[in-house]
Amino acid sequence: MTTKPSNTDVATAPEEKWQPRLALLVAATFFMEFLDGTVLTTAIPSIASDFRIAPADVNITMTAYLVTVAMGIPLSSWLAERLGARRVFCLAIAIFTVASLLCALSTDLTMLTLSRVAQGAGGAMMVPVGTLVVLRGTPKSELLRATAYLVWPGLLAPVLAPLVGGALTTFLSWHWIFLINVPLGIAAFIAALRLVPRTRLDGRRRLDWFGLLLTTLGVGALVIGLETLGGHAPGFVAAVVVGAGALSLAGAVWWMAKARFPLFNLNVFGTRTFRATSTGGFIYRLTISSVPFLLPLMFQDGFGWDPLKAGIMVAAVFVGNIGIKPATTPIIRRFGFKPVLVFASFASAVTFALCAFLDAQTPEPLIFALLLFSGAFRSIGFSAYASVQYADIVPGQLPSANAISATLVQLAAAAGIAVGALFLRLFETADVFGTDQVSAYKGAFIAMALLMLISTVDSLTLHRHAGAEVSGGAKRGAK
Repeated sequence: MTTKPSNTDVATAPEEKWQPRLALLVAATFFMEFLDGTVLTTAIPSIASDFRIAPADVNITMTAYLVTVAMGIPLSSWLAERLGARRVFCLAIAIFTVASLLCALSTDLTMLTLSRVAQGAGGAMMVPVGTLVVLRGTPKSELLRATAYLVWPGLLAPVLAPLVGGALTTFLSWHWIFLINVPLGIAAFIAALRLVPRTRLDGRRRLDWFGLLLTTLGVGALVIGLETLGGHAPGFVAAVVVGAGALSLAGAVWWMAKARFPLFNLNVFGTRTFRATSTGGFIYRLTISSVPFLLPLMFQDGFGWDPLKAGIMVAAVFVGNIGIKPATTPIIRRFGFKPVLVFASFASAVTFALCAFLDAQTPEPLIFALLLFSGAFRSIGFSAYASVQYADIVPGQLPSANAISATLVQLAAAAGIAVGALFLRLFETADVFGTDQVSAYKGAFIAMALLMLISTVDSLTLHRHAGAEVSGGAKRGAK
């Protein structure tokens, strides 16, 4: 029995060429989305003062945003195939821009929280759909260059957020944290209409409602639980929420493995280079995400520095990211994915361990140099993982692989802060490294270094020529 070819939303052959302007556009929208996830932190006191509420109450606006982004990603994959990636990407930019304006116009906490939810809905579609637009039009030989554009927002936004938020709040007002997105969003929308190619639609693509329900509930519960565990007053309820989220995701996997029209094609995990995303890659992102959380706290709480000085020192990570970025693609092409991933994770573990030996008497140029190298290793590892995960994925599996990857990135970011906070509390009570203000941070950084070594071990199990088609190395890769 033959079936009629599905009119799927795929790029045609003439579109499969490297488009740097399109990749840069998508990267710019990612930067807005990632930045808004954490930029609000420095403005919390100002917002609380304007709304005449306790600063702790404003945290709900950050959690609402992050949870909405995480929960919206699974649906975005289906929307892109059903309605078209171009249409959904432009809609996402429009929603994000309008919601940003509403955030700036908010007069109370309720309006700001609801506006942040809308902003998160736009961001949830921008990240995976934007990535899909770039990847579908990029041949494997140019995948390294494409991912180099797409990786930098996730590297720089968490580091720049405190500086950007602090500057806008200090010299203008907290409203400008959101108002700045309006002209940027309008420009991005116009550019998207010109640059994003039209693709055919799959109007018959069914939505796996039960799989979507289990996945979104699981992801939402995990993010909320991890955010709570990473706060100052974690408890039994937070642990139960995390457990419920994990069970819900396990149920989603069980359902999609047997469903006729699953939300995601789980066969992507049969590809070893993609599976690295959920094993060593997840651990790598988790530990890396803990650094922007631990460093400013250690500099202020442990060293007694003021927030500005701490922010400037953490910017060394940003300098390292930028400084090494032009070399990441040549490095991967020269040595291949496996050696680069092993080196990046092991070198990052070493820098974490060295951070444990820092104190207020350590020369500041030495601290800056250490963080500079840490940022460089961070950039290399992120770029390698972002590229190798799609190296052996066939076109038909790309939407599922892309959505799963985007979801794991969100979970790793939330888990990084939660795990870093849990290690801090553990070593505050254990007194393993002493009783001074820095001792708990010593333990936390050593623990994160050991955790990073798990990623190193996982990378060692990759095939010697893993992702060779993308890295330009040996012609033969492995799945």
